[in-house]
Amino acid sequence: MRRLSAYVCDVLVVGGGIVGLSTAYAITRAAPGTRVTVLEKEPGPARHQTGRNSGVIHSGIYYRPGSLKARYAVKGAAEMVKFCAEYGIPHKVTGKLIVATERSELPRLHALVQRGRENGIPVRELGPAQITEYEPEVRGLAAIHVGTTGICDFVGVARQLAAASGADIRYGAEVEHIDRRASLGVAVRIRGGDIVRGRVLVNCAGLHCDEVARLTGDDPGMRIVPFRGEYYELARPELVRGLVYPVPDPAFPFLGVHLTRGIDGSVHLGPNAVPALAREGYGWGTVRVRELGATLAWPGAWRIARRHWRYGAGELRRSVSRRAFTGAVRRLLPGISEGDLVPAAAGVRAQAVLRDGTLVDDFLIREGARAVHVLNAPSPAATASLPIGREVGRRALAALAAV
Repeated sequence: MRRLSAYVCDVLVVGGGIVGLSTAYAITRAAPGTRVTVLEKEPGPARHQTGRNSGVIHSGIYYRPGSLKARYAVKGAAEMVKFCAEYGIPHKVTGKLIVATERSELPRLHALVQRGRENGIPVRELGPAQITEYEPEVRGLAAIHVGTTGICDFVGVARQLAAASGADIRYGAEVEHIDRRASLGVAVRIRGGDIVRGRVLVNCAGLHCDEVARLTGDDPGMRIVPFRGEYYELARPELVRGLVYPVPDPAFPFLGVHLTRGIDGSVHLGPNAVPALAREGYGWGTVRVRELGATLAWPGAWRIARRHWRYGAGELRRSVSRRAFTGAVRRLLPGISEGDLVPAAAGVRAQAVLRDGTLVDDFLIREGARAVHVLNAPSPAATASLPIGREVGRRALAALAAV
């Protein structure tokens, strides 16, 4: 690799989203004096998954007891509220409703009550009349109220983590090549030709994490299959006071179309989950042939399609039909019309998929020589970013001590 300039550090973090910045923050807190450099290809932090979600601080009620998601979300929610309060970042503990609108959903709702209690989350069961005490315009057969759910400005959190970490944050630094050698550590060439050298690399590249892992020479054993989450904004935000969710289908990692009042007072409806035609494909018009080809070449993508084509067909229908999307929202909020839906910015979820078509459900962190790879960190990663950062940082420091 051609060397134009060198930036020597102990830990190189690839990715300036909330997980990468939390990792940098955790490392410098745990081991003061450790030199950390963060490489982010965008001109600022949190431009993708962190900055394109509903801003919800998740309670952890959905996740299997004992899983990383459950442990980190429950702990992370409390820590995120404390972090926001400490640094004056806009946030609010709102609580949320999970509403059953059909009798077939009632067993799943009751199972969520049990799961919430196993995870140590305060849950209150509600009947139809009690639902309207929280949300006068929402209708359902039964619901549960989860008191620890909240909202915050995750982009603001990411900026504060960057500032408080003391790390060298390099924006506009897109990774092109990685050279990992036992005697030289890890050398990363970024677009433009500069070489950044470190002793250990941490891969928090989100939508591109599998590609970065392969650049190091490690086989991630999975591929990122991007799913676009499409949102509308509610033209009459006064119809929704807080956060309202349907009962999710446990067969899928998506929570279904829900209603979320953001920290700015707007109410978003969504997301609808459809395949994206690029890793950063925020609309049907964004197609990247190489990335799409890589997705189609992965056997797991075809196995997902065969198993879940009925579910996917419904998502695609809502993507192209505002009437169908409105119908999904009306299950919870019957008083709206198509005219109440205003198109809003979409997000893309980096979903890790195994070769056999398994959708990786939990956080996935793997290690290689001089490297730690975060290979699956979808929602609730923003909520859980502080404990995730500590775990990834612990592994990075252990790798650093071993070289």
